[in-house]
Amino acid sequence: MTTTVGVEEEYLLVDAAGRLGAYGEKVRAAAGVAPFAAATEIQLELLQAQVEVATPVCGTLAEVGGNLLRLRHAVAEAAQTYGCRIMAAGTAPMALDSPVPVTDKARYRAMRRQAPQLVAEQLVNGMHVHVGVPSRRVGVEVLNRLRPWLPTLTAMGANSPLWEGHDTGFASWRTVVFGRWPVSGVPPRFADDTDYDVRARRLLGTGVISDIGQLYWQARLCERYPTVEVRCLDVQSRADDAVLFAGLVRGLVDTAMREAAAGRPAPDTSPELLDAAMWQAARHGLGQDLIDPDGRRRRAGDVVSHLLEHVGPALAEAGDAREVAALVHRLLRHGTGADRQRQTFLDSGADAVVAMITDTTMMP
Repeated sequence: MTTTVGVEEEYLLVDAAGRLGAYGEKVRAAAGVAPFAAATEIQLELLQAQVEVATPVCGTLAEVGGNLLRLRHAVAEAAQTYGCRIMAAGTAPMALDSPVPVTDKARYRAMRRQAPQLVAEQLVNGMHVHVGVPSRRVGVEVLNRLRPWLPTLTAMGANSPLWEGHDTGFASWRTVVFGRWPVSGVPPRFADDTDYDVRARRLLGTGVISDIGQLYWQARLCERYPTVEVRCLDVQSRADDAVLFAGLVRGLVDTAMREAAAGRPAPDTSPELLDAAMWQAARHGLGQDLIDPDGRRRRAGDVVSHLLEHVGPALAEAGDAREVAALVHRLLRHGTGADRQRQTFLDSGADAVVAMITDTTMMP
């Protein structure tokens, strides 16, 4: 039986002058009544220049791709009503004229009171991949085995080099921005699902986080659905790159479940080594060496090849091997979204980056 997969994507709203447009609530309402999207598939985000979509549960990568394009077009059509386009980029590349208003929800108002500067700078967009698991116990087994691969995924999915009109020097500045929240980064290794729940309750008990949704680990158990949620990826400008990562994450989850069922122990990689690997991935993307799951510094292409080999049997069983391999090879040949943004910025400036990404967001 094929493991199910679903994807969430976050977008920025950009007006005709290339500035952020605070129309999230209006766009969400308009898109939710369009003939090609349901209200439950389109959600508000923290800041009003953002909107989020969520695919239905999918069995194939073709379904993932079709639903993402459907939702992108539904949101784009609604945004056009207010003179805006949607932009799938991990950060806002343009300089800001003024702060973007916070969406008027109690949870978001509480976050602004707790950390006003972090909220003001939360113009970051991610891609979250949900993969179905049979139980929370299995989900924790999967999390423990995903941890060493999260930096590799982050490097491959880097799409946020620019921040407020300048080059940060990082391939995934979004990773750095998100790492400033109290509970973030690579998740710890858990003994089992009881350990996971006890530690989550203790964090809630401190009052530093207000709800379970503020467990901003780069992979976690989903509380609403029986899934593992991988959150380390920048949103992808190209829909087919999003499909690539949906396939890779499902392959990693399926492989982890097989290893757990076979009694293979989960790797016990130290948190400081994973932090260093994640920093290297966010800093350079695929442009320099990566730290592989064994803690060795290796050429980025070799680490990516190792990932493909690791998930190869799972990809083959799901029927995804050829498509994922072709998309990985394109990524290695032509670079990440961060590489494309940086080159466009060097050639033509921030306005050209905005135009390039908004155009690419609507391509298959």
